[in-house]
Amino acid sequence: MARRVHVIGAGLAGLAAAVQLQRRGAQVVLYEAAGHAGGRCRSYYDDALGTTIDNGNHFVMSGNQATLGYARAIGAADELAGPASPEFSFVDVASGRRWSVRFSPGRLPLWIFDAAARVPGTQPADYLALAPLFFAKPGRTMAQTMRCDGVLWDRLLRPLFLAALKVEPRQGTAELAAAVARETFAAGGQACRPLVAKNGLGSAFVDPALRMLQHGGATIRLGARLEKIGFAGRAAKAAAHGEAKSAVGGFVDPRERAAALTFADGTDIALEPGESVVLAVPPEAAQTLVPGMRAPNVYSAAVNAHFAVAPPHGMPPLTGLVNATAEWLYAFDARLSATASGAERLVDMPREALAKTIWAEVAQAAGLPVDPMPAWQIVSENRAAFAALPSQEMLRPAAKTRWNNLVLAGDWTATGLPATIEGAIRSGQKAADTLLNQPMN
Repeated sequence: MARRVHVIGAGLAGLAAAVQLQRRGAQVVLYEAAGHAGGRCRSYYDDALGTTIDNGNHFVMSGNQATLGYARAIGAADELAGPASPEFSFVDVASGRRWSVRFSPGRLPLWIFDAAARVPGTQPADYLALAPLFFAKPGRTMAQTMRCDGVLWDRLLRPLFLAALKVEPRQGTAELAAAVARETFAAGGQACRPLVAKNGLGSAFVDPALRMLQHGGATIRLGARLEKIGFAGRAAKAAAHGEAKSAVGGFVDPRERAAALTFADGTDIALEPGESVVLAVPPEAAQTLVPGMRAPNVYSAAVNAHFAVAPPHGMPPLTGLVNATAEWLYAFDARLSATASGAERLVDMPREALAKTIWAEVAQAAGLPVDPMPAWQIVSENRAAFAALPSQEMLRPAAKTRWNNLVLAGDWTATGLPATIEGAIRSGQKAADTLLNQPMN
């Protein structure tokens, strides 16, 4: 008989877990508190623009093996598009200067010796500044580990690491930045091609996964909010008496298990022997459900500005913006979208004033007239991702908990990566494999 697994949360981590479980023969029941799947990685129709937009812009790298494998598994590999060669386009909004960084196809970084391929204004020796990052010590920031200033930092490293860490990189965790660098720069040009969801995040990561799960016999319940997990074993008794114990790590007693799920609509599900749970919800929700669990508690903000205007012919799908309010400009078929990460300074700014500021920079980068400003939409998220700070890294829990049939998933768990699409997908796949690789109790 196939093992039944209840996946709580249909964000990217939950979807990745569900897909992995189904591919390995498990019977999946997927629950989502909202009326839609995707979580922080979804698409929706916006009335102001008259088109479908994403709730947050994201790009992935061709070195993100878990992401590309997931896209292939759900039949959506063609939804990710990018330049044919490994290169990034940039515009300095202050000076109007434009350039492209073109990585070498192989692992040897020959591009740094080519003035036409490397960052303008840099010399090959400048790139040695990255070397200390690969020996980063736990608990250290990037500023405590490597040089974080100069032309190379301003024109390449800061925009890339800000997109990955979601905080000002100088204060970001050096270990996480190093992990990103190892899987991109250090892996050679074949890992450095930027890819965007050309038809939206929903078409690339969410809708195909739901179709695959449904066709495979999974049960999907939207609008199903989990309110309580009932536990059995000594940990449950200790929690009932107010004796807090760690929810992760250490020896797992087979008698310790999640025993029941209670949903907001009054549905109670008793978990039979052999049934398991993947908890793929935001950290604050997980802490209300799992006693004694630590989790990140500092978040970074993101602002996305969408403009209903077709990009000029030949404009690359992704352009880095230097000396601008936003850091990255995305070109879609009938829309230009700009994203600012670590955007706490922007979320309280009047929306129209913010739109005008960003549009002026977008128009300059795209070579479009500033007036009139096209139809626009600002999408702000105060808690877009956990802040990749050393203090927060210490709070990220492992996938495995003290309950033998309960595992955690989410980009905020200990994935070894910051809060990225790759981290979310990797966490879901790891949660699924952790369950299925252990004996059924």
